[in-house]
Amino acid sequence: MAGKGHRWGSENGKANDRAPVKREGDGRAPAGIFSLSGAFGYAPVEECRWIKMPYQEATPSLRCIDDVTSRYYNRLVHIDNVEDDWSSCEEMHRPDQQYRLGVIVDHNAVPPIPGRGSCIFIHIWQGPDRGTAGCTAMSPENMEMILRWLDPAAFPVLIQLPETTYRRLRSTWKLP
Repeated sequence: MAGKGHRWGSENGKANDRAPVKREGDGRAPAGIFSLSGAFGYAPVEECRWIKMPYQEATPSLRCIDDVTSRYYNRLVHIDNVEDDWSSCEEMHRPDQQYRLGVIVDHNAVPPIPGRGSCIFIHIWQGPDRGTAGCTAMSPENMEMILRWLDPAAFPVLIQLPETTYRRLRSTWKLP
């Protein structure tokens, strides 16, 4: 799903010195190669045994912290289990169903650097003509298909590039 475009993820370097770098709140998806470490959704764990990735239920208490001053920046936390030190966060159990199924994209993950972008996911879209604030979104059917396919034993990654970079690297990286 197209949004405002891409900016280079901090852990992936840049195409050149003028290439923009992903920043918190820029509304852009990170460009680069990112591991995929887990899945989440609204269903209880027992109902999601078909998902091979480590899975956690997105209960009403689960949050992704996007406050750059928080010690939990760019982490999923249950608000019942930690001391609240943030002023903004992403609710993981949303009424719009976008997080009914999703995958965690390890952008700015280890260790997270405040201000470099947080809470990046692959999740269900609001529609084919609606962008995201930095995530990758798709139809519920495609999200389920991807979750059935992803296997942590294969060390899955997301390769996300600006079109000009993709064309330049397509052959070298053997991309589709």
